[in-house]
Parts: sequence; C-alpha cells; structure tokens
Amino acid sequence: MDELTEPLTQGNRRALSRAITLIESTRPDHRARAVALLAELPRHQALRIGLSGTPGVGKSTFIEAFGKLLTAQGLKVAVLAVDPSSARSGGSILGDKTRMDTLSRDPNAFIRPSPSRAELGGVARRTRETVRLCEAAGFDVVLIETVGVGQSETLVADMSDLFILLLAPAGGDELQGVKRGIMEIADIILVNKADGELRQTAMRTVADYAGALRLLRKRPYDPEGFPKALPVSAYTGEGLEKAWTNMTWLADWRRQHSHFDSRRAEQARHWFLSELRAGLLAQLDRPEVRTRLTEIGDMVAQGKSDPDSAAAQVLDWLGGGQAQSPPKSLQGT
Repeated sequence: MDELTEPLTQGNRRALSRAITLIESTRPDHRARAVALLAELPRHQALRIGLSGTPGVGKSTFIEAFGKLLTAQGLKVAVLAVDPSSARSGGSILGDKTRMDTLSRDPNAFIRPSPSRAELGGVARRTRETVRLCEAAGFDVVLIETVGVGQSETLVADMSDLFILLLAPAGGDELQGVKRGIMEIADIILVNKADGELRQTAMRTVADYAGALRLLRKRPYDPEGFPKALPVSAYTGEGLEKAWTNMTWLADWRRQHSHFDSRRAEQARHWFLSELRAGLLAQLDRPEVRTRLTEIGDMVAQGKSDPDSAAAQVLDWLGGGQAQSPPKSLQGT
C-alpha cells in the first residue's frame, strides 16, 4: 500500500496535496505510482459539480460565496480551479486561491489551482483523477472550475454530475442560447450579478435564456423544467440557496431514476478511451520516433509527400511495430 493511501483517506490535507502533485507529474515512475495509488483508494461518491463561464463573469467570487453556503451546512467542499497556461512560456498564474480568501481559510474547504498546460476543453489533463482523490479524502462536494474560454468548454461535463453555466447580464449573449455547444450540456444556467442596477437586466437575461432552453431537444436524464435559468448574486448571496436546492433536487431525481449511475458509467467508458488515446499519442514521443517524424515532416514541408498519405503510412508503420525505420516510400534520399 502506498504511504499516501492511509493519511489521504483520513482526510489529511498535506497527503491530499502531495497525491495531487503526484497525479499531475509526467515522470514515468510517478505515473506508475499514481496509477497504483488510484487503484488502492476506496470508492466514495461526492457530488461533482462542473462550473464554467466567460472570463469576468465572477466564477471565483461565486464559488467563494457558494462554497461558504455549503460549508455552513456542514459539508466538506473541494474546489479544483483550472488556470490557463501561457502558450509561450507554459507557465500559469494560479491565482484563483487568492480570490477566494475567506473560503481558503475554511477548515471544511480545500482549494487546489492547477495549470491547464494547453489542454483543450477547459480542464487540466489530470482533473478527473484529482476528483477521485478528493472523493477518497471524504469531501462531499467537488467543484470543478474551468478555464473560462466559452463555447468549447464541454469536457468538464464528462467528469461531473451537474454542469452549471455561469453568465453575466447584458453580456451580449442573450441569443447565444439557441446555439449548440456548451449551452446544450448545461443543467442549470445561473445569471450572476443580479443585484443593484443590474438586477432588472439580469432578470431579463434569465427570461431570454429560459426561452432559449425551451428550444433545445429534451434530454432523457432531465425531469420536467430542466435545464433551467436562475438569477444569483455572488455579492449579496441572493439566489444561492435556491440554486443549491435545484442542484440537489436534480441530482436526487437522477439517482431515483437510475440516470446518475448510468451517466457515471458512460463517463468512465469515455475516460478509458481518452486515456487509451493519450497513451497511444505518448508512443510518438519516443526518441527514435520523434527523429523519424521530424524527417517525414520535413519531406511533407518540402512537397516530397502530401500530408494525408504521409500520415496514413506512418500509422501503418507504427501499427506494424516497425520502430527502427519508416516506410520506404517515406525514407529520404
């Protein structure tokens, strides 16, 4: 048994932080240990809530207010905040924890910022495994805050039980609800900043989105009235209790109608295939393969081979296990 297993399952924060660092490491020996650790952990089912929204909508402010509401009810809350990485340097600011100052000091809360490392979909490469660690540590609710880049952030829905889309009033997006993409996977849309002078605008925005949601095709795992749009204010706290009540009611309904476990089973299948694809791509990172691919890439760039046929022949070459030399048709003169 790994030395992290026992303290992690007892809720030790230091052990949880070390385990997440281990999970996120790309070193081969660390990956082997991480896989073994995950296999040892007991199954504890927390409510996984994915949260996305455009930059500036107030995701961190909302999570702090919402997290404090949950911890006040005696729930243990883990927040996994994914921060965008620089395309140039690869670095990340990881400043989400500083914007949740009060929640970060709450003994029933745990906040872990992680870099996206250029991963698409709004989440980090190992966010799913990190969720498993937080569940094993005894957390009741795991909030997954995405990078916040817009319509393409749908990957978080494949690792969460509920997907919440946070939007701002008067953001110019009132008619975006009819578009496919991130809108059609949202379970609840929350229009934030519904206070002060923006309150009436927020209520109109809620009505616009409610109308747009009725145009979407009904999903088999939704009860009548879902997905829905609600107004909230992270600043005053208004609407947070109602939002939480709707979240728990929807999760309970899905459990009672067997949708909850079936969705998790499909998510597990999805991540098995995703991990398999990632492993196959990692095979291209071997030194001898990298060298050959560079040579073949140069041939394509020089017009000596077209991209489609070169890619097809490389796949045949890799599938045949011939790692020492590329196909003759792709060998340089």
